[in-house]
Amino acid sequence: MNTASNLSHAYLDIYERYVDEASFLWLMRSIAINQPHYNVADVQALEARVQAQLDGLMTSIDIAWSLCEKALELNGPGEVFAAAIVAFKSHDAAKIQKVVDAGLVSDATFKGLTSAIAWLPSKVSYPWIQKFLISKDLNHKYLAIALCSIRRENPGEYLGKFLEREDCLQHEKLYTRCLRIIGELKRHDLTPVLNKAIESKDKNTAFWASWSAILLGNKTLVQKMEPYIFTASPHQDKALNMAFRVLSINDARSWITRLSGDAQHIRSVIKATGILGDPHAVDWLILKMREHKYARLAGESFTFITGIDLEKNQLNQDAPEHYEPIPNENAGDEIVAMDDDEKLPWPNATAVASIWKQTGGQLTKGQRYLLGKEINASNL
Repeated sequence: MNTASNLSHAYLDIYERYVDEASFLWLMRSIAINQPHYNVADVQALEARVQAQLDGLMTSIDIAWSLCEKALELNGPGEVFAAAIVAFKSHDAAKIQKVVDAGLVSDATFKGLTSAIAWLPSKVSYPWIQKFLISKDLNHKYLAIALCSIRRENPGEYLGKFLEREDCLQHEKLYTRCLRIIGELKRHDLTPVLNKAIESKDKNTAFWASWSAILLGNKTLVQKMEPYIFTASPHQDKALNMAFRVLSINDARSWITRLSGDAQHIRSVIKATGILGDPHAVDWLILKMREHKYARLAGESFTFITGIDLEKNQLNQDAPEHYEPIPNENAGDEIVAMDDDEKLPWPNATAVASIWKQTGGQLTKGQRYLLGKEINASNL
């Protein structure tokens, strides 16, 4: 074995840690950006930790790729993220092709792939987005539109052309992502496309068309969110987030009352309460903090409304003694997906009730708040 090979072997465990840490920290970041106790500085600090691992990988692309390529066999989104960074930084078409194929395996791996490409500097990602837009492969076009969505870059005339092509309309993921980006980028010129798609018998198509139309200002369509909220579906969270920001407070309360009539919807009720932002429901949330099954989610909604960070105000506590995290250390347990409430603090309901009694009078019941502030242009 030559000197270079000896060095590579000697540092292999370090690069393995880089891959593992980059994958895990990215997964943490993908969760953190939706949690209210992570502020901008917290997310930036977490992203800096991710970048530090990526910088380590870049010190030897060959070693990094050999390990990332092996990690791709796990079909995990974090592994795809790390591998995609290395592949696109290498400018090697074969590596890029392999990681793109890996990213298209599932919705989860696709998230890792798109996040990686969006993470890269524009000088690296932009030429590839252009290539994907003009590719004959419809999956590549879907990838390009998703990247434009994430980066908030207008695909221009390509969007309209895709929505006119029969083959693109038959590709469900491409079609619905095109419908979604119409609302995200405020493409009012494509409103007629949405109006037609809203009437589709396909629930996925109708959802994204309605969702985008609401973003374009047609708030009367909020009623279209109802079936996605009251029936478990892949769009339930998106529907909750849209509807309870658009509905009047009275209508929102009415929907929450209907949801609360079914025990299967309690998590949705807690989420909707936090999204609505009315402090009227805080006392109920504190009661839910005493139920282990809902405690952390209720704490999250409490923070969304009040802006009171549980950890920074020492209102959290250790996990209950009988609580077993998911995934756990049991190798025989088939549950490997991360707990939906992973990384959320466990609230101390008694302490939360005490501070709310002291500060609750500062918020007016019947008004909407986001993180303790009225929802207006200045605060947002």
